[in-house]
Amino acid sequence: MQSNLTIERSKEAQAAQTVRIKPKWHKVVLHIVYYVVLIVFLVFYMLPFWGAVVSSFKSNTEATTSSPIALPQEWSMEGYSGALEKLKTPLLNSLVVTVFGAAGSVFLGSVCAYALSKWKFRLNNVLFIALVAATYLPFQAILIPLLKTVQSFGLYDNIWGVVMVHSIFGMPMCTTMMRGYYAEVPDALIKQAMIDGNGMWQIYRKIVVPNTKLATITTFVFQCTSIWNEMLFALVLTAQGESAMAPLATTVLQGFVGATGVEINQLMAGSMILALPMLVIYIFMGKYLISGQMSGAVTAS
Repeated sequence: MQSNLTIERSKEAQAAQTVRIKPKWHKVVLHIVYYVVLIVFLVFYMLPFWGAVVSSFKSNTEATTSSPIALPQEWSMEGYSGALEKLKTPLLNSLVVTVFGAAGSVFLGSVCAYALSKWKFRLNNVLFIALVAATYLPFQAILIPLLKTVQSFGLYDNIWGVVMVHSIFGMPMCTTMMRGYYAEVPDALIKQAMIDGNGMWQIYRKIVVPNTKLATITTFVFQCTSIWNEMLFALVLTAQGESAMAPLATTVLQGFVGATGVEINQLMAGSMILALPMLVIYIFMGKYLISGQMSGAVTAS
């Protein structure tokens, strides 16, 4: 009893001797400055988006004559109805290209990453360096041979030609992203599966892919974003104007700016419509993206 009382008194004495350190005034001022700077940058960053949103709800006359960031005097859906009329079919084409192109590039990148991380051979590192270098290759440098190749396959102005190009050209980036995740799959699992009689493709299907779902989802979402917003291949590999295949949404949106003028409300409404699918994907798959990025950060350490 006496020992407990002594311990309590010693704790009280230590608490009484503890001096509460208050932040100095210059640190408080510095924090205030930090927050003010962050808010200013946030406002400047969000102003173009705000201008696009409010302009999309104006009539074309008001959008042309008023300030881009001013609220509409009269809210109108004129811009959205006009933009949807022009973007209806191109949006469907873009959706098909994005889904199949992203799926194809992720599959090819997944197979390459699996081979480069778990099946060592003499030119393993050389091939990986070549793939990494391919991610920095400017697409403008190969547009003419690419166009000739696509035409020789009879896939010019064909939606599946654009899918094939995105699948192939997205493979190096997907390989680079997924190789680090695949390298963390324990080699003991691979060896045990080989002892059990599983072949290379069975190990890939049963062990590697199920244990790297976050990597697959993260890479797929990033690839979807890249393909959905891409315009260079869509512009070069499809015929513009009256063509057998309706062009993709990005090229149609670019066509809203005509030679004689531009309907600003339709252009802003089209931009909002084009941004909406990727926004929905990030909202519903955000938790998987964060988990995948954090997993990659832990792996890197």
